[in-house]
Amino acid sequence: MQEKFDPLVAEWLSFVKNPNFNLVEKCLKFAQIIEYPDLDIEKYIQKITIIGKSLKESISDVKNPTYLISMLNEHLFENLGYSGDDEDYYNPKNNFLNKVIDEKSGLPITISILYVEIAKFIGLELKIIGFPSHILVKYNEEMILDPFNDGILLDIDDLQDILDENFDGGLEFKPEFLDTVNHEQILIRMARNLKNSYIQSFVYDKALRCTNMALSVEPNAAEDIRDKGILEERLLNSNIALEYLNKYLEINPNAEDVDFILELIRSIKTKN
Repeated sequence: MQEKFDPLVAEWLSFVKNPNFNLVEKCLKFAQIIEYPDLDIEKYIQKITIIGKSLKESISDVKNPTYLISMLNEHLFENLGYSGDDEDYYNPKNNFLNKVIDEKSGLPITISILYVEIAKFIGLELKIIGFPSHILVKYNEEMILDPFNDGILLDIDDLQDILDENFDGGLEFKPEFLDTVNHEQILIRMARNLKNSYIQSFVYDKALRCTNMALSVEPNAAEDIRDKGILEERLLNSNIALEYLNKYLEINPNAEDVDFILELIRSIKTKN
């Protein structure tokens, strides 16, 4: 069975690869392609500009980064009421920057993208770091911030606590967890987050589109190849499912879930 060409995935890939668009524009395009076809990207860039300019007007000429960060936190989290969404974490809307701007809550990744963008208005160059399971932001190696939790400053113990919570104590902190990530890595992570949100909601067709978006940027990612196989099986596309599940086992023959994948392959072949 031949895979169908998806023009939306092609449009997404060309946007991701285009250096003329910044991260915010790419995130809004992501939302427009997947869920909000009528989204006015320029309108949301204007909303961010209004937030940024109102922050800039509220601060003195002090350029101390600690002062600037405290003012950024006060403006975004106390005055405007932005926060991480603990209540409904897996709601797909938390992955879309337009909804985060409007509803003032989101995931670590979407809140961090907004946080870093607003910081630019006061001359603060913050970087997004690809911390496992929980995107964070840094000013330098000593100033690690968590925009999901009101921009609090984190130390090594706090970072290990985040890992313990998300990996049941199975992952030790490493300095490379604080490495910065580029736009492509951020966008792939957004696509994977959204894929997981859609799977939680049993919206398999949209979960598959997100998987295809991630694979269009990183075609050999084992996790996405596996998930594409599983999702194709759930959507009753047996031949494509088998192709990707077998490919996953070729790439990752010692995977922890190898027994599950072999059983899935057997069940697909039995049905056919």
